[in-house]
Amino acid sequence: MRQVILDTETTGLEPEQGHRIIEIGCVELVNRRKTGRTFHRYLRPDREVDRGAIQVHGLTNEFLAQQPRFADVVDELIEFISGAELIIHNAAFDLAFLDAELKRLPGPRRETRKICNVIDTLPLARQMHPGQRNSLDALCKRYGIDNSHRELHGALLDAQILLEVYLAMTGGQTALILGEASDASADVAFEPVAAVVRPRGLLRVVRASDDEIAAHERMLTIIDKSSGGKTLWKQLVLPEMAPTPAPTAAPVPAMVPAMNPAMA
Repeated sequence: MRQVILDTETTGLEPEQGHRIIEIGCVELVNRRKTGRTFHRYLRPDREVDRGAIQVHGLTNEFLAQQPRFADVVDELIEFISGAELIIHNAAFDLAFLDAELKRLPGPRRETRKICNVIDTLPLARQMHPGQRNSLDALCKRYGIDNSHRELHGALLDAQILLEVYLAMTGGQTALILGEASDASADVAFEPVAAVVRPRGLLRVVRASDDEIAAHERMLTIIDKSSGGKTLWKQLVLPEMAPTPAPTAAPVPAMVPAMNPAMA
């Protein structure tokens, strides 16, 4: 399975107002392991960068004026992400900017989701940690990932951090070594198992049929006989779990003859 962790930096927050991508960073994973391949480009936006945005990522207009435009690197970008599963934190933001850039290009219209599948780690984090902060910094703190070197946002840096967060969220470290052995070959390595995330919607409850319950009771009886009647579930039955005795009929009161008013 090939995945690409992607992040962008922009001139502002709204592509509808003409804001542009000024940095793209991608890191490649194959079978949940880093391959060492990355895609990283700074881009000339042909517009001013908002002051607030510069405070976030530190990319100035003077620096960006010397960089290639999106149209100059788009073929290389698409080649890098095609066929991969994109992992993005708050994907709606990055996809809106990517699709706006693609829309500006001549030729047939292209959309990111038609080039590759997308996993958004923000709703995934919200589902796993409801009611908590789920920014990239908050997730780093929650999963013990060192991001102390992140003084400013950067597309490639944030993609590398998100990679560590995604692996932690969906299965932990790429390898887990248990025990300390004098011979390194004696170490036991375990591959991570991806966390199972229940899809949204009602949880389907499948109840045992009468035949399955009867078969279960027969098996319990066989096990109980084999143990000489020493099975723990019979010795430790909680009072509330004990069978409720069948109700008995209330005694019928004896018939008392009505009193004659004259005798009162």
